[in-house]
Amino acid sequence: MAKPADNLVKLLRSFTLTRLRRTVRLGMRSLWLHRLRSLLTVLGIVFGVCSVIAMLAIGEGASFEAQEQIKNLGSQNIILRSVKPPEEQKVSDKASQNYVLQYGLTYKDVNRIRSTIPGVTIVLPARNIRDYVWNINRRVDCEVVGTVPWYPAMRNHHVASGRFFTENDMEAQTSVCVLGAEMVRALFPLETPLGKHVRVGADYYQVIGVMEPRGPEPKGEDGRETSKAASHRMFIPLETAKLRYGEVLLRRRSGSFEAERVQLHELTVKVESLEDVTGVADAVKEVLERNHKKKDYEVVVPLELLKRAERTKQIFNIVLGSIAAISLLVGGIGIMNIMLASVTERTREIGIRRALGARRQDIISQFLVETVLLSAAGGILGVLLGITIPFIVSHAAGMKTIITLWSPLLAFSISALVGVVFGLYPAFRAANMHPVEALRHE
Repeated sequence: MAKPADNLVKLLRSFTLTRLRRTVRLGMRSLWLHRLRSLLTVLGIVFGVCSVIAMLAIGEGASFEAQEQIKNLGSQNIILRSVKPPEEQKVSDKASQNYVLQYGLTYKDVNRIRSTIPGVTIVLPARNIRDYVWNINRRVDCEVVGTVPWYPAMRNHHVASGRFFTENDMEAQTSVCVLGAEMVRALFPLETPLGKHVRVGADYYQVIGVMEPRGPEPKGEDGRETSKAASHRMFIPLETAKLRYGEVLLRRRSGSFEAERVQLHELTVKVESLEDVTGVADAVKEVLERNHKKKDYEVVVPLELLKRAERTKQIFNIVLGSIAAISLLVGGIGIMNIMLASVTERTREIGIRRALGARRQDIISQFLVETVLLSAAGGILGVLLGITIPFIVSHAAGMKTIITLWSPLLAFSISALVGVVFGLYPAFRAANMHPVEALRHE
């Protein structure tokens, strides 16, 4: 047999549920009587929740792309670039036709870094030469990159089809190349490039591989790309680049030419562990400062860029969330305003209910239920709209958007909290009315 205490608990629970259902039913009926006013009130919450989710999704997508680009450079890598000093640029503008600019990284820098800095495991040299690449009558403006066989593994940029060149190709100075994915569509739109030949100047190169597609390089501290990134890239063995181009590069201009002597345009240093990256970067800067009379180089540390991007993401999310939260605050003020007007309109109803035995907590719960219903309905509609907008932005603008699980939950929770907070004052104001004065209200 059931104990009397258990029966009492069941009876109280049933009574509470019945009162709650009745309160919700009365609240829905009251809101339905003023459908247009309720709808307009809900819109403030809808747009607030929607803006929270959409703005966070857009910000998350932008941050993800930036961090992926930085990770592609390698978190354990340090990238050195040859940079023409500003004073050299001014001289070259006034230079005669036989002026030769000499600057940038050298093979001696490679040996110094290898021999003097502990923690360096691999060094990746590269030369970058801008030239036209031809396939019969098709032409693209390309960056010819002379590099070494371990480029794909070290720069996290792998071959999609075919192969990369080997040590034997380097030693034999063979005329082979690997094309970037972007230039394949321009040079070989209807056929596979593998085994075919492309022409650069008077030299022909056999295509042995095609790289994976890759986005733009992230920017350094000065706002420039972290490498001389071109939309089209072709990779050849470094020894072949030395043979074909030598150390002096000619750039023809109208009526004159400019000659540059640059041994290496880019140097990537891989560090043994993440903890040593900052220390090795400082040591590399010190070695270069000691052996270069002018600032003709740039040091980029992807790990520092990644940390900066993560901090920027946090600030970005806080700013976007704060802006969107203002919309929710405005929506909450709208709910309070409507509920205060509703209390004034229903003063006589409140007096009758109090006269018939309703307690203050019954009146409070009645108005709180109505505000929660308004905010919850607005929150659900806002979540649905907020999830839809990022997909529209992705397809229409081509931007990457990421909807995290916590952003809809956060936005809906805030909307429900707004309903409770901004509904408390109207509810207490209604509950504190004197029954006699309420019955006299016209």
